Amino acid sequence: MSNQIHPTALVASGAELDGVTVGPYAVIGEGVRIAAGTTVGAHAMIEGPTTIGRDNKIFSHAVLGGAPQDMKYRGEPTALAIGDRNTIREFCTFNRGTTQDVGTTRVGDDNWIMAYVHLAHDVQVGSRTILANNATLAGHVHIGDWVIVGGLTGVHQFCKIGAHAMTGFQSHVSQDVPPFMMAVGHPLAIAGFNAEGLRRRGFSKERIAQVKQMHRLLYRDGLTLEQAKASIEALRGTVEGGDADVRLLLDFLAASTRGIAR
Repeated sequence: MSNQIHPTALVASGAELDGVTVGPYAVIGEGVRIAAGTTVGAHAMIEGPTTIGRDNKIFSHAVLGGAPQDMKYRGEPTALAIGDRNTIREFCTFNRGTTQDVGTTRVGDDNWIMAYVHLAHDVQVGSRTILANNATLAGHVHIGDWVIVGGLTGVHQFCKIGAHAMTGFQSHVSQDVPPFMMAVGHPLAIAGFNAEGLRRRGFSKERIAQVKQMHRLLYRDGLTLEQAKASIEALRGTVEGGDADVRLLLDFLAASTRGIAR
């Protein structure tokens, strides 16, 4: 497919573009690969190695694929990988990975990423997330599918936010936020679970009720973490389609390294 590249844009000879629209004064460097249907706005800068999928909308002044802001970085060949159909608004900054982790910062598909969002080195973002304005994700942060990160939220390095979770405006995330939960404030507190989000995604009333029960076991019944995990495990087989939700929460708790917000 043919590209539409504004005459003021700079595209390196080693960049691979296939059916891409590039706006005025954009700069696309060596080692960048962009698939069909993606648009790159005015003054955006994309450095390689970076791979960007199909039908992404990258707005003006975004800087993608820059070197990691890590003092240990010594120029190793690390990467940024972005999937399909993402919206990346103005002044976003996504850094490449480091050799201290997987080496690649990744963004999945169908994400809505608002202005001034920062993804530091080795961040892993799932699919169908919303990252509101000025959300700042430090190095090695993992964000699950369908997560909503509120505006001006900061996420400490190595933290994880589980699928379907949500953080409120100006939250300070210094511990892991389990799937389905709603977290807010500084210090961070769990304020409930994301019932409205689950309804919008087609969860049955029975599955939502089971998630509510898991939230109560983990946060409201005065149980130790091990007691809560055992009680959540006992919910298997009680709700049609609910075993996947139980497994998602238990697997997250087992993998937590910073401890969960509780």
